[in-house]
Amino acid sequence: MVSRRQGLLGAAGVLAAGAAAALGWRRQRRAGPPMPEPLPPEDYRAAQPRLAPPVPPVKVYHLGHSLVGRDMPALATALAGPLGGQDHAVQLGWGASLMQHWQGDAAVPGFERENAHPHFRPVRQALESGWADVLVLTEMVELKDAIRWHHSAHYLAQWALLARQARPDLRIYLYESWHQLTDPEGWLERIDRDLPELWEQQILRRALAVPGVGPIHLIPGGQVMAAVARAAEAGQVPGVTSREQLFARDDAGAPDPIHFSDLGALVVALAHVAVIHQRLPEPAPAPLTAADGRPIDVAPDTLAALHRIVAATIRRFPQTGIPT
Repeated sequence: MVSRRQGLLGAAGVLAAGAAAALGWRRQRRAGPPMPEPLPPEDYRAAQPRLAPPVPPVKVYHLGHSLVGRDMPALATALAGPLGGQDHAVQLGWGASLMQHWQGDAAVPGFERENAHPHFRPVRQALESGWADVLVLTEMVELKDAIRWHHSAHYLAQWALLARQARPDLRIYLYESWHQLTDPEGWLERIDRDLPELWEQQILRRALAVPGVGPIHLIPGGQVMAAVARAAEAGQVPGVTSREQLFARDDAGAPDPIHFSDLGALVVALAHVAVIHQRLPEPAPAPLTAADGRPIDVAPDTLAALHRIVAATIRRFPQTGIPT
């Protein structure tokens, strides 16, 4: 017969074991799935080979959140028209991470509202059907939180492995974005530092070390935004004098510290086109349009300056796959 003392000790042991198991589960969840060490620099460069120009028209799938949005892919599609054409489809959420998209619609904040438009296509359907020629993956920001809690490298690798099952020739890109203008560490400073330390060291170099993942190239959106901001503040972009003009304002006129304005959306769209098509069209005088058909008017000299800055910035990054 079990004594009261033995029963209490047994119960305590069960509770202790349960607590230890729970602690172990939390630690495992924080640590995330096991991942290889980051590729060394020379292997990393070899894992991002130079690409031949794509054969248009190009079908581009964007997975992400509001730093993709509806207008930027629409502008990229319009800009790529003279290059042979481009179509696009998207799946978005409110600040959604690659992990949340992987977990399914219910895990993606704002799924129904963000995807209520004609260019929405469920991501797994699009990838498993082989529809896309290009997949652009977008991680949530704050990026440090994404890496720690949402296991960015693991889910970047998982999306690549899934996508290549139907299309081994699929071109996959990670879209580097940015943090808030009000970041206490400095907006430009974080863009400069985060690319090598977070986007590459903690995400790309780990994901590319997973067997079977294949090449994942970079769309340096943050680098392009920073380059345009620096040029504008140096008086080199007609009609644009500050980084704040790249960002939206709310209905009351207050600045939005992270979401792009029409001008910012155009800059990021130019970056996508320059990387995916490996060139930009001649600056067009005709007005561009947002996803809802709203015209986006940019002065010809402003547009020409943006083209020059984006093209020059993209050429600095062999991670894009563009031959130098």
